[in-house]
Amino acid sequence: MSTMRIVQATWGKFHHFDLARELDKRGHLLRIYSSFSWSRLKQEGLPRPMVQTFPWFHMPQMALVRFLPKWRLAIDGLGYAATMTFDDWLDRQIPHSGVDALIALSGAGLKPGRRLQKEGGLYICDRGSTHQRYQEQLVGGELRRWGIDMPPSSLRSALYDREVVIYETADAITVPSSFAARSFVESGIPAEKVHVVPYGVRLEKFKPMTRPPADTFEVLFAGQVGLRKGVPYLLQAFAQLRHPRKRLRVVGGVQRDYWPVLKRLPQDNVEILGLRPQTEVARYMSSSHVMVLPSIEEGLALVQGQALACGCPVLATPNTGAEDLFTDGVEGFIVPIRDPGAICQKLQQLADDPALQQRMSEAALKRVQDLGGWSHYGDLWVNLLERLLAARH
Repeated sequence: MSTMRIVQATWGKFHHFDLARELDKRGHLLRIYSSFSWSRLKQEGLPRPMVQTFPWFHMPQMALVRFLPKWRLAIDGLGYAATMTFDDWLDRQIPHSGVDALIALSGAGLKPGRRLQKEGGLYICDRGSTHQRYQEQLVGGELRRWGIDMPPSSLRSALYDREVVIYETADAITVPSSFAARSFVESGIPAEKVHVVPYGVRLEKFKPMTRPPADTFEVLFAGQVGLRKGVPYLLQAFAQLRHPRKRLRVVGGVQRDYWPVLKRLPQDNVEILGLRPQTEVARYMSSSHVMVLPSIEEGLALVQGQALACGCPVLATPNTGAEDLFTDGVEGFIVPIRDPGAICQKLQQLADDPALQQRMSEAALKRVQDLGGWSHYGDLWVNLLERLLAARH
């Protein structure tokens, strides 16, 4: 296998530093560019010369989102400036020769990607979720359903339109699940342009630590607590569940806009635990009878593989990428979105049948043996890059 010359561009970190490490191990990475500061990236295990940073717009924008959520127009303006300035900076930093491919997280890399294409290289858009318009329709519908007022922003619309231009311009689009891939095809992108590359799972951090208690029924949710994750439908379903000693633990940060909705939902026997370290999350997964992820939209929820690795069956919607991770009725259940009745039915089935829960737990641990780690993720990427470059030349 000949050495390829690959550069990456990403907002923050996401999974791109996992990919960068794998490409670097194989001798293919020239450099990765990020909108985070080096202080946020130095623990990622790459040599400093391999990482270039431009944090001057993105990190202030993140601070505004966190501490001043009502300053939406100012945040949108800074977000637009961050996008366009990061793109200009990338175009100046990425070499004008000797680069085979740019892998850029969606929303980044349009200007250097176009230039690289003219020079004979590849521009690959790596999208972590569904097609932008598809996502907007699903999430926008959810906001309206729950009465969350999100006034339109011309700057935000310009960024969304730019994202669609990126899809059209890129030589290839990578997504982490079949669900995400279908959203692109349904949105008019040719199927041959879209490639599914599932994320890896760090199994060394997630393994069974204990068994769920026999005298209670423990349900877990892990992830960002908000409308996109379908949390209201889980709370409604849990309220209908019949069990004398039931408990739902909700682990993850709560989105600010979600608090008014949360106050309207049943919360008896529900514990909102907030963000927790991964070791603690693994302990919750090990001691739960089931983890529920009723998401409306996402690319591929990593917590599903983590839960399976802890021997915890998963109850999820198709819109989590679940079909790429486990089989409905074997290691867990896959139910439609926005269906608290279906969630409650499956929870009741597990609560009433401890033997079924045990079988699913054992099947989950067996399934994990077939899940690829990040090294396998790197292999998939190298194979894809070799095929795309061979087709180009």
